[in-house]
Amino acid sequence: VQLVESGGGSVQAGESLRLSCVASGYSQCMGWFRQAPGKGREGVASISTGGAKSYYADSVTGRFTISQDSAKNSLFLHMNSLKPEDTGMYYCAAGLCRWQSGKLILEESDYNSWGHGTQVTVSS
Repeated sequence: VQLVESGGGSVQAGESLRLSCVASGYSQCMGWFRQAPGKGREGVASISTGGAKSYYADSVTGRFTISQDSAKNSLFLHMNSLKPEDTGMYYCAAGLCRWQSGKLILEESDYNSWGHGTQVTVSS
């Protein structure tokens, strides 16, 4: 599966952005990861195809919303109330879903297709 992200940019703290990702094919789960300068990659949010279940990292819960348009193989990340600590390269990924106690969780090792990333910069 090939993935192409778009929608990154530079904004002020408190503003919003919407990231988009177009996939060339089907995957069981799709997710967003991010990598801040000098740090490792972290999972942000994921969604099972069809949108029945989603996962959010604690740091973005209540501010970010993941959604998809299955008919168009598109994935979105709506980011509200952005903070400077949200700054980083955001990657779209496709792979398998992992469940724990009936809840969707996010493990980087389950994702085998990655986009090239889109930069998000939030200034204070």
